[in-house]
Amino acid sequence: MQLTAPADHRTGIRDADGMAVASFVLGLLGLLVLNVFLGPVAIVLAALALRRRTARRGRAWLGLGLGVADLLVLVAFMQADNTVSWSF
Repeated sequence: MQLTAPADHRTGIRDADGMAVASFVLGLLGLLVLNVFLGPVAIVLAALALRRRTARRGRAWLGLGLGVADLLVLVAFMQADNTVSWSF
């Protein structure tokens, strides 16, 4: 007697693929707005997608790079303004 359905391997891969795409989109969006929040989220999603062996490894690596770039942009603007935050 089986109480739960067996785990579908494809579901895990689709979730990882979705995380890779989400990290890319959030990293790209973070270059413009809310980079203090979106950068770390993009980094975490990309790392999880790579750890779960996504088929979209390129997007995950781009999301990781963009997440780091978000934080670097934040630091650069903070240094230029001598403040803790920045705006356009």
